[in-house]
Amino acid sequence: MLFVTGPLYSGKRTFSQKFGGRQICDVQNLAANATDLEKLADELAAYDVVIATEIGGGIVPIDPAERAAREAAGRLACLLAARASCVVEMFCGLSTVLKGELPKC
Repeated sequence: MLFVTGPLYSGKRTFSQKFGGRQICDVQNLAANATDLEKLADELAAYDVVIATEIGGGIVPIDPAERAAREAAGRLACLLAARASCVVEMFCGLSTVLKGELPKC
């Protein structure tokens, strides 16, 4: 599984399109309501490409539910990175391989 992460509008989807296969994006939104992040990570790891938006930077929300959602999203990203054969961070349209090697396009 290829795990692609980075901030909003950083080019994650455009970058990921060239790899094809089963893809899922915005998985950080699934973490907020998940009762078992390990199980969710296992289910998502069945995809060829998993895309998550980094939401942990910036101002910490006042609302406890929003803080919990951010925490869950960060923990899910860690679990996905551990399961991935390749982890890529996107920033300003530039890809940086953090783990493994990119699959052939």
